[in-house]
Amino acid sequence: MILDPQSVKGAETVGQDSRGFDGGKLINGRKRHLAVDMRGMALAVMVTKASPHDSIPARDQLFRLRLPHPELAVAWADSAYGGTLVDWSHSFLGITHKTVPRRKDQDGFVVLAKRWRVERAISWIMRARRNVRDFERLVSHSEAHITWTFITLMVRRLTRPPRPPRTTPHPVEPVKAAGKPQPIRLRMQAPQTIRLAPTTLR
Repeated sequence: MILDPQSVKGAETVGQDSRGFDGGKLINGRKRHLAVDMRGMALAVMVTKASPHDSIPARDQLFRLRLPHPELAVAWADSAYGGTLVDWSHSFLGITHKTVPRRKDQDGFVVLAKRWRVERAISWIMRARRNVRDFERLVSHSEAHITWTFITLMVRRLTRPPRPPRTTPHPVEPVKAAGKPQPIRLRMQAPQTIRLAPTTLR
């Protein structure tokens, strides 16, 4: 699972109570928080004001995501999702949160490992002209439009013939050394004893 936000400008139809100013990108509008799988398909979509820091609404997004997807174990995101969110997600949700920071010598946009998948998903939803700018009065309407875009995208993927598998690894993904295949480890919790009533003192 990969997380990443996107700030978009809000039109005049967006109410002042549901919009904010993103000081980093100098955008007055809303922020879309996307969570996608390794194929770039959406797992959760959440829209908030553009003013809060990314780590604040990320807790709500991870909690929403944990309920329908208990099998998720690892999440990748940029450094804005770091800090106390790493310990919180591991302690309360059991999700290993890893950050993929930008390189110090990076100038402009550079494709980064893992994060390029969610960046590609953002470019997919921006092909829908309605998603270029936020026109919706309610936040729930904005989330519905983005979800609708992903549903259309996934239906097209299901109906077209499958592509041949990739023979070479992606240039930004680390190449794994060939050797003995690693066993799959399943995380299973030990059964806990629930005491319904206090024991009788003797």
